[in-house]
Amino acid sequence: MTAIFDELKPALLWKHFSEILKLPHCSGNEKPLGDYIISVAERLSLSWKRDKVGNVVVGKPATPGHENAAGVILQSHIDMVCEKNSDVEHDFSKDPIRAERRGDWIQAVGTTLGSDNGIGVAAALAALEDNTLVHGPLECLFTVDEETGLTGANKLKKGFLQGKELLNLDSEEEGTFTIGCSGGGDTEITLPLERKKRSLRDTYRLKLYGLRGGHSGLDINQGRGNAIRFLARLLYNAQEKFAFELIEVEGGNKRNAIPREARADLSIDRRVAKKLDVFFKSHFDGIRNEYRAVEKEASCSFEKIEGVSRIADPLTAASQKTLLQLLLSLPHGVIAMHPEIAGLVETSTNLAIIRCEKKTARIICSSRSSVATALKAVKDSIRATAELARARVAQPGGYPGWEPNLQSELLKKLTTVYAKTFDKAPVVKAVHAGLECGIIGEKFPGMDMISFGPTIEHPHSPEERVNVGSVEKFWKFLTACLQELA
Repeated sequence: MTAIFDELKPALLWKHFSEILKLPHCSGNEKPLGDYIISVAERLSLSWKRDKVGNVVVGKPATPGHENAAGVILQSHIDMVCEKNSDVEHDFSKDPIRAERRGDWIQAVGTTLGSDNGIGVAAALAALEDNTLVHGPLECLFTVDEETGLTGANKLKKGFLQGKELLNLDSEEEGTFTIGCSGGGDTEITLPLERKKRSLRDTYRLKLYGLRGGHSGLDINQGRGNAIRFLARLLYNAQEKFAFELIEVEGGNKRNAIPREARADLSIDRRVAKKLDVFFKSHFDGIRNEYRAVEKEASCSFEKIEGVSRIADPLTAASQKTLLQLLLSLPHGVIAMHPEIAGLVETSTNLAIIRCEKKTARIICSSRSSVATALKAVKDSIRATAELARARVAQPGGYPGWEPNLQSELLKKLTTVYAKTFDKAPVVKAVHAGLECGIIGEKFPGMDMISFGPTIEHPHSPEERVNVGSVEKFWKFLTACLQELA
């Protein structure tokens, strides 16, 4: 076990989390972690099965005397959002995540930690291994590709699960029960690009970096900057005053992460470079002042590139103008707050990714809402905006929301358990994020569900960290729940 975890409790949970940090498990590459889960099941002589997409379920018989209890499912996802700072050398396909302790927090060095949902996975594995626990028939469901499309949950087949009560271990505020979530869906925009022969000799790169980013649902109401929008603002204003040719724009990495970095390559006359540098930095200072309370580390650079960029020819003036107009016009951020639940975002959208190829620019927007008609409305708005630019638009099927059930028997039982365990009532709420519970509830009618977890801050960004004390409380509550439900 990594030394920083040696003294932490519960020991079994941190042991498994330490092992998880060593294994590749970005979305789409979860097999090594799935193999590890199966190896744990086989070492413990427990039954397991894996479906065609990679979901794994492990069964553990009830504690003697509790065989007739209702079956309980512990559910977590095994993929993580793999984000890193641009100045950090890290290959998520093979390099272990380097974790360090900072006070009462565990955080990675320059990358995402994967505590979302690695702590939930580790807790489920610890429950499988700990034979001192009292519980009824137990299933631990480990799903794949939650972060990029909830694929694993969407592909679950009838009969894969037997239990009727599900504890989702993917919430991020200790002491909070999540009983509902938003639905969501993406818009994929393909904008045709026209290019011309290069007329300006030098290539410069405008780069924005150091923004906080974060979860495009949970953090969308924090007022954080979007690097793609900032870049588009700078370029749109600069083209009115200076002659330059835009070669490509690139920004964002994940559909469900607010873009932290973006860049543009420009073909310019070197005599214009100093003036453009002053212009960009002056205008970026204005943006930084707007966002001074939340983006203290936001930075801008404008530097010459030696040689040629990946794409040699710049865009035509008309194509350049259309691309920048589209990036500025696409909505981003909170669209509406919930009219009845204070502080809850009802509808939002994230301008997530921009990539330029020789003949097209590909833009991805990710939208969320707890109201199906509102979700359709914001996606319609994005489609209409893209169509004005004569772009092609695809809107693949999204995922359903999870409607809160305040009359849930599971909610009543767990509220009582939490009050007895910690001498205070839990917070009960819905979240503006996609949880697999919405899909699982649709696929397995009658499933009673609740979501809880330890305190995790800034998921989906290199600032991600998990609170050590909250993990111990999370485990204490989880084990008390299993005993109560037995």
